[in-house]
Amino acid sequence: MYTTSTAFLEALGEAGITHLFANLGSDHPGLIEAMAEARAHDRDLPMLVTCPNEMVGMSAAQGFAQVSGRAQAVLVHVECGTQALAGAVHNAAKGRVPMLVYAGASPFTQEGELFGTRNEFIQWLQDVFDQRGLVRGYMRYDNEIRTGRNVKQIVHRAMQFANSMPKGPVYLMGAREVMEEEIPRTEVNPADWQPIVPAALPDETAMAIAADLAVATRPLVVTSYLGRNVAAVAALIALCRSYGIGVLESVPSYVNYPTDDPLHQGSQWSQPVQNRALAKADVVLVLDSDVPWIPSVSRPADGAVVHHIDVDPLKQQMPLWSIPARTVAQADARTALKQIARHLEDQDVDTALIAERKAHYAAAHAARQRDIDQREARPADAITPEWLTACMRERLEDDALVLNEGITNYAAITDHLKRTRPGSMIASGGGSLGWNGGAAIGAKMAAPDRTVVALCGDGSYMFSVPSVVHWMARRYKTPFLQVVYNNGGWNGPKFSTLAIHPDGYASRAEELGIAFDPPPDHAGIAAAAGGAFATTVKTPAALEPALNAAFRAVREEGRAAVVDVWLPHL
Repeated sequence: MYTTSTAFLEALGEAGITHLFANLGSDHPGLIEAMAEARAHDRDLPMLVTCPNEMVGMSAAQGFAQVSGRAQAVLVHVECGTQALAGAVHNAAKGRVPMLVYAGASPFTQEGELFGTRNEFIQWLQDVFDQRGLVRGYMRYDNEIRTGRNVKQIVHRAMQFANSMPKGPVYLMGAREVMEEEIPRTEVNPADWQPIVPAALPDETAMAIAADLAVATRPLVVTSYLGRNVAAVAALIALCRSYGIGVLESVPSYVNYPTDDPLHQGSQWSQPVQNRALAKADVVLVLDSDVPWIPSVSRPADGAVVHHIDVDPLKQQMPLWSIPARTVAQADARTALKQIARHLEDQDVDTALIAERKAHYAAAHAARQRDIDQREARPADAITPEWLTACMRERLEDDALVLNEGITNYAAITDHLKRTRPGSMIASGGGSLGWNGGAAIGAKMAAPDRTVVALCGDGSYMFSVPSVVHWMARRYKTPFLQVVYNNGGWNGPKFSTLAIHPDGYASRAEELGIAFDPPPDHAGIAAAAGGAFATTVKTPAALEPALNAAFRAVREEGRAAVVDVWLPHL
């Protein structure tokens, strides 16, 4: 039979989806039958990737899309599976990563009226009033498939939203009777649902920004996720090097600018200090950033001129957001940078001013690098995150792919890895922990020839569902190295509490409910679940031999590895 499920799978392939990260259930017989029929007749269809946990599956789809630039699909079970996606939905939405999430729905008939009617007790319990509403606030688009006769149009319409700026996840659902429906064979032209082309600045806006940059004493670019498009990084490098513009990365989720360039002024996370480069800037160009600064801690000087260009300048999912920008424009960063550069070519920019800017930023860059180098010295006793990260840097190729979910060690990882190649380090872009494990599997699927490394805290390691992650890594031959920055608990809540109550009772308490004591055998979980190379490191002398062995396991033996590194306890 040619069914709605058959047409749905065909539409996924037409949309360029190659992988279907699936957690199957009683609502999917039509899809399972259609996939089996396609395989029996040697027809192409997306690769089914079995994901025993929904969070891991959607994180894998996110990692694949972040590395390849191609959206993938996630298949889950009714409202239960939809809710189990949980934090992964948040991460994909906040990180603006395109993907299609499909969930079945309980049959809507109960007495045999239609093929696929209810025949299991659970189908009454899994029937809810508004299944789409569970995730509607996070989706670029949501819809219900009500007939197979237009299912292809629905899929392509959804993907048009997913792939248009600002990109993001989309959600479809379909009841079992609908997905079992026999329909006439349908053909559509996917070219009829093209994503929106990258937006440009109005010419007068580009001209005004260029005019301000031309006369500024301390022009500064602040960005967070411009590097999701590696071509935009090249445009930023060209502009900044030509005119002596500094670059500050705020909460970076990608490599936005080479860290070894003298114009690079480092990264800012939640450090409770005023950033010096930001304080001295007289013209600030914010490019693709959700949190360019934290106003209660660090902000531009009064009187600084701020321009904001973003794929999502309104921050449509954030109830409270503002920066004092003279210009707010929705545009593609690469396109906008090229426009600004063309207008700067028409400006009579003082060459002496450009030279002075470069000298100033180079001196600040060099001073910062000296401080970084001093902090990564080999310790005598307890392993520091700075030295651990430096040891990782020495063992990584330029094109190795690093997934950063270090949380309270975000800054140490970003500073001491010193990544220079666009596309060589990514973060989730959101705030729900546990992305790194599944994302590493998806990243390795998208880039099988690259070394993939996930750096995470012990909390984010446990959130990643490592038993599922490492079973999948063995099943799908996606070896990666996972290094756990283990400080014995959740340091994040402690930092947050002390920032608000530095001298309160919590500052003197011995127990805050955040320690993981006795410690789990993090590495052992991976070994048991997926045959991973597993080791725990507690002393500086043991670290480098352990890392060497782990890299051999990944690169030569083709199996995943977990190195659980004990840092000073909380």
